[in-house]
Amino acid sequence: MGKSRRTVPEELLLLALDPTTGTTAQPQTLDLGLAGAQLVELSLAGRIVPEGDRIAVVLARPTGDPTLDHALELLRRRGSPVRAAHWIGGPRLGLRQTYLAHLERCGMVTAVPGQVCGVLPTTRYQASDDCTNAAIKQRLDTAIRTGVPPDPRTAALAALAHSVGLGKHLYPGNEGRSSRSRLRDLIRYDPLGGMVAHAVMDVQNGLPTQQNRSSQGAGPAPVAGRAGSRTAGRGSGGRVPASRVGVR
Repeated sequence: MGKSRRTVPEELLLLALDPTTGTTAQPQTLDLGLAGAQLVELSLAGRIVPEGDRIAVVLARPTGDPTLDHALELLRRRGSPVRAAHWIGGPRLGLRQTYLAHLERCGMVTAVPGQVCGVLPTTRYQASDDCTNAAIKQRLDTAIRTGVPPDPRTAALAALAHSVGLGKHLYPGNEGRSSRSRLRDLIRYDPLGGMVAHAVMDVQNGLPTQQNRSSQGAGPAPVAGRAGSRTAGRGSGGRVPASRVGVR
C-alpha cells in the first residue's frame, strides 16, 4: 500500500484530535468508527468485498500497514464472511490507543506526557503537521459547501465521522447545524462507507438484526435514531445498500 496516502482510520483519528486539549473527541464511540474505517480501507485496497450484509476476504496479501494487516488476518481466520456489525462490535476495543501509537510511530502526531491535578500521569497528542489536518477537514468542507459528489474515500470518511458523532466537534453550535446535516447526507455517495457507518450506529444503539432481509426482497424496516438511512443507498451503482446492515 505504501504511505503516499493516509488511510481512512488515520484520517478519522486526526479529525477527532482536538488541537487545544490534545485528546480525541467522542472517545467512547471512536473505537467503533476506527474498526469500521479499517473495513473501508481494506475494501479500497481490494482485500475485502461486501456480500450482502457481510464482509468477505478476497485477497489475503498484506497491505504493508501493520494495523490493517492485523485486521485482515483476523478476518481471514474467520474462514467465512462476517457481518460488518459483528466485526465492528467485536473485541477490538482499544483501537483508538493503537492508532495513536501508530500515528506517533509514523510521525503524524507527537505524544506529550503530562499530569492530571499534578499527580496522575497522562499523555496528550499534538498533530505534527497542522496543514495535514486542515487539508482533511477542507475536503469535507468542500463537499458540504459545493454539493459536488466527493470521491469514495472522502464520502466514507464523512459517513464515519457522522456515525461516531464528530459532527458537533467539526461543526459546533447552532451555526454548524446545516453543515452537520450536510455531513450526514454525504453518506449517500459511498454505499460501502454508508453500510459500515450504519453498522457502527447499529452497534452503538444495540439494534437487533433482521436476518435474511436481502433474500426476502423487503425494504429496510424503519429504525429510530438511524439518521440518513433513507438516503444511504442511493446511487449505489450495484453495490450493497447501506441500510442492509444490522446486529444479530
